[in-house]
Amino acid sequence: MLDICLLGTGGMMPLPYRHLTSMMARYNGSSILIDCGEGTQIAIAKKGWSVNPIDVLCITHFHADHISGLPGLLLSMGNAERTEPLLIIGPKGLSRVVASLRIIAPELPFPVDCFELSEREQVIRMDGYRIKAFRVNHNVICYGYTIEIDRNGKFDVEAAKALGLEVRYWNLLQHGQSVEVDGKVYTPDMVLGKERRGLKVTYVTDSRPTEQIAENAKEADLFICEGMYGDPEQYHKAKDKKHMTFYEAANLAKIANVKRLWLTHYSPSLNYPKEYESVAKSVFPAAKVCKDGYSIELKFDDGDEDEEKP
Repeated sequence: MLDICLLGTGGMMPLPYRHLTSMMARYNGSSILIDCGEGTQIAIAKKGWSVNPIDVLCITHFHADHISGLPGLLLSMGNAERTEPLLIIGPKGLSRVVASLRIIAPELPFPVDCFELSEREQVIRMDGYRIKAFRVNHNVICYGYTIEIDRNGKFDVEAAKALGLEVRYWNLLQHGQSVEVDGKVYTPDMVLGKERRGLKVTYVTDSRPTEQIAENAKEADLFICEGMYGDPEQYHKAKDKKHMTFYEAANLAKIANVKRLWLTHYSPSLNYPKEYESVAKSVFPAAKVCKDGYSIELKFDDGDEDEEKP
């Protein structure tokens, strides 16, 4: 199961009813944060989640509405007596930007490690999942992120018994490790069925539509995409500022054949994004105009329905 929450759905400036951009994912005891707009730690507290399990923070780019909440987040984590290291991933220059923001958060009880992206596409492998960063098209260097969780095939008990393997070795093989018994090596493929479909979430904000976005979001369980402007007539404004309209985001979702689309990162001038939801749905029926705190439990394909939580 993969929990996803849109902590903040606003772009450019915070509003009384809309936090700035941030998304949090929780999987197997680990939390991943993408972007950290002003007040992100408050949005996490409102949701009832914790800052402590955040292992990775992915920054799309260095505009203030995506990173200005970092000092407050770090201080909140420090006040929670965290000691585990935090990995921050972001564009080239990340170390310098983080060091500048940490002038007001200089002493922390945990190390902060920076990983600067240098390629148009890069994969960072974590424990049990992987993060893929890919360049998008904004007026500064900006990345989208995909979180992917692979899933092994079902464990074949009868195959394990036929090989004469003791039960104590089963768990290792089930989790992808080979074992050696009496000089013979047993590999996972000897006791596992075909690999099953895992889970995939793609997050993109502050970009014009690109083929690369559609390719990286292909068949995602959830595609979170910016919709800076709801009115299709604001296309030229979106193009000039390197953003998207609802219509364009929905068209990307259609091309990528995703399961569902969540719109986010609304312009401060867009007071009621829901008014334009029909524009997105006319192109991609599974589109949703989201608000702060909207979340979902994505489940593996075992017959259980994903559970959305407004």
